[in-house]
Amino acid sequence: MRDDMDDIGRYEERRFPEFRNPTIDTLDLGKKKHHIPLLLEIDVTQARQFIQELKVRTGERLSLTGWVVACIGKAVSEHRHMHAMRKGRKSLVLFEDVDISVLVERSVGDSANTAETLPMPYIVRRANKKTVKEISDEIRNAQKASLQIGEVQVGSERNVYLTRVFTRMPRFLRNLLVWRNLMRDPFKAKRMMGTVVVTSVGNLGNYSGYGWGIPIGIHPLFIALGNIARKPGVIGDEISIREMLSMTVFFDHEVTDGGPAVRFIRRLNKLMEQGFGLERQEEALENNDQKKAESIG
Repeated sequence: MRDDMDDIGRYEERRFPEFRNPTIDTLDLGKKKHHIPLLLEIDVTQARQFIQELKVRTGERLSLTGWVVACIGKAVSEHRHMHAMRKGRKSLVLFEDVDISVLVERSVGDSANTAETLPMPYIVRRANKKTVKEISDEIRNAQKASLQIGEVQVGSERNVYLTRVFTRMPRFLRNLLVWRNLMRDPFKAKRMMGTVVVTSVGNLGNYSGYGWGIPIGIHPLFIALGNIARKPGVIGDEISIREMLSMTVFFDHEVTDGGPAVRFIRRLNKLMEQGFGLERQEEALENNDQKKAESIG
């Protein structure tokens, strides 16, 4: 801490962390993508009730983000253009498996004094084929996974030393050796970063209004989860208080149009409003309760 400049006041000067360079790269590259943002409100009242009831009855804590990832995986698998990638100028690759990258906040740095909290990606492979519990467990394990100095992705099998070298390269070399090839090769891109990103602004505390995230990224489909607010909603012929999730959907206009994107959103909205994947958890609980009652009887 320095105080030799009275007109400025006390300040601290640190070395800029190289692990932030890939984040800056993706922000710059993302500005060149033709993403169209759609701001939504989705009723998650029933889903949150299912999750809470499951916790009370069994102690099982399902992640809301894990459930959202399961819903997105299901909807994308039925509308594959939403995570399609271009291959050259004449080809379009439509993947069957939906690999969803979620951002996990981790502390990175050489010491406690220089550590910084940074959102790091973790890829949930084949999210369209996994249960809510499986995805929730994966995300929680990723939040607890140990990190080596220089890592920029949780669960990555890439050589940490080479990753550290990459983050310290000049920008033009990172573009030449990595980003240019990644943007041109959809198969390499899927392996390294997935096809969909789900990020969240997190809990805004006592703030009860809406909060939409407007991120920048390079994936064909980018979904930002905002705040959950309570507001009146119409259910049948009655008005009741509902819990509405603010959500922003960014789709790549190069690979799909507004019509397919709207159909995808309708499907996603239906899955989330009905608590997709959670009703099976509830049915399993009821069956177990019934079996216990019959065994006691």
